[in-house]
Amino acid sequence: MTDVGFRLNGNSRPAGLVGCLSVAGERWDARFGKLWAASTLSALGSGMATVAAPLYVASRSDDPLVIAAASGVAWLPWLLFALPGGVLADRLDRRRLMVVIDSVRVVALVTLGTAMLAGQAGVPLLYAVLFVANTGEIVFRAASQAMLPAMVPTSRLERANGWLSGGATLTNRMLAGPLGGFLFVLAESIPFLANAGTYAISAVLVALIAGSYRGGGDTGRAAARSMRAEIAAGFRFLLGQRLLRTMAVLIGLLNLTLTAAMAVLVLLATERLGLDSVGYGLLFTSMAIGGLLGAVVGDRLIAWVSPTWTVRVGLLVEAGLHLVLAASTSSWLVGFALFAFGVHGALWGIVFHSLRQRLTPSELHGRVGATALFIAAGGNCAGALLGGAVAGTFGLTAPYWAGFVVALAVSVATWRVFDRPTVAAAYAGSAARQPAPTGAGTS
Repeated sequence: MTDVGFRLNGNSRPAGLVGCLSVAGERWDARFGKLWAASTLSALGSGMATVAAPLYVASRSDDPLVIAAASGVAWLPWLLFALPGGVLADRLDRRRLMVVIDSVRVVALVTLGTAMLAGQAGVPLLYAVLFVANTGEIVFRAASQAMLPAMVPTSRLERANGWLSGGATLTNRMLAGPLGGFLFVLAESIPFLANAGTYAISAVLVALIAGSYRGGGDTGRAAARSMRAEIAAGFRFLLGQRLLRTMAVLIGLLNLTLTAAMAVLVLLATERLGLDSVGYGLLFTSMAIGGLLGAVVGDRLIAWVSPTWTVRVGLLVEAGLHLVLAASTSSWLVGFALFAFGVHGALWGIVFHSLRQRLTPSELHGRVGATALFIAAGGNCAGALLGGAVAGTFGLTAPYWAGFVVALAVSVATWRVFDRPTVAAAYAGSAARQPAPTGAGTS
């Protein structure tokens, strides 16, 4: 129900929710079509509930701490369960695990919606359901990312990740907000029951995916090892891969500065840009449109400019965003900067996900992906706490100037890490190591 959001496709549109996706004359494996549909529908339902949750809390209390606690409850599972979730995704069959997770979330949300209809729900029940749903989201995401390399050839990972990112951006960031708000006005229970419905459909779609999706290691030996040892193995692998390690640390650090900046964006929009609530919302729409565009054309753009320059230019875009937010009083310029950042975020997500999936052995996909999620979530959580404190102590624009300095510093420090020979060698090595997808063929 939350989106940790890594920053991080073709010309034709999806042919159907459960059929193959046809792109530029090619046909996706039907298994990927089901995974894409499940992910996209889940993102829509999660977005509606994410919008409705603070509205429900605000209708019951005007205490800022109580209202803000909804975000805390949503983020806390990412820090507590991201790493154990990765272990589960590597120990168990990933497809079955996703079905179980969605089923549990359906029960939790139906319970909440029914209690609302009966007038028996309260803020504590909402918090409990948010905690369960977001804990499930962590495991679900780790398992789905780990499944992807078994469904598509390594040469098409960028395109597949772009489709997944684009579907989630369209439904979660662009459609879910107004739809969730409208449904809440009709009845406060509807967004949560609708979310339960999307999870139920997701469970059915995932259950229909053919094949077994266990990690490729010795599952008997893995089950006998402690969870701490399994988590440590994922950390060791990520830390041992220079490109993946650098990108993961960059994402965590830049998420810290970005979340700190976003935490006080509403004040910047109203006090410096002179925007009302609609204008403030349109700033996020600009970023979402950029994210959707980046997801749609991402694989072709990355192939054109190369992954090396995708990462390097992205660092400059990051610095530019903070500079514009710190210095500009033009709402149009700020909107364009957020649009450009949305494109950059989608491209970075595609590059990082695809590189990680290429370089990571099958038996470690869940843990390495969960470790990256943990680092990203840590940056988000710390940034949410720091943004208001820095702005309150040093002034409204202080978080943006700090973000600009940090982005410039990491650009200089990591510029040479992503040189063309290093990235090309990583792609060549992964192509030699990765087996072809197994299971059902195209349809």
